[in-house]
Amino acid sequence: MIDPASHPEVSLPTLLRVARRTYGSAIRHALSKAGFDDIPESGLFVIGAITIAPSGAPLSRLIRGLGVSKQVAGQLIDVLVLRGYARRDVDPDDRRRLTVVASERGQAAARVIRTVIEHIEAELIERVGAQALAQTRATLLALIASRDQHS
Repeated sequence: MIDPASHPEVSLPTLLRVARRTYGSAIRHALSKAGFDDIPESGLFVIGAITIAPSGAPLSRLIRGLGVSKQVAGQLIDVLVLRGYARRDVDPDDRRRLTVVASERGQAAARVIRTVIEHIEAELIERVGAQALAQTRATLLALIASRDQHS
């Protein structure tokens, strides 16, 4: 494990990558144990995005969030639909738009993901305190907002 205090030269992008891998490994392990070992890598993002709202997420928003082409995003959604994690619905407000909605299987996988995240964050609170975790979240949100302003 990297100890930032003893390695101040480690760049923030490196720390973010290693931290993301920590979450990802724990999530993948828990999903595998629960029988959800067939979710593609970027599928975790999609499952998270489509389970936030009961009505799912617009396909266009998922494409932007994934940062990939429409074709690649469509293929990923196809795999999630085929494996029973999601379904495509026509947007009731605009019949030209598609919404991706979590199936029961997708909702169950999302519950596993949320449980892992809650466990990791509880451990972080024990290690660094709730205030430090909240400040980290605020810093990351500021970084994201900065990127959005420059896009």
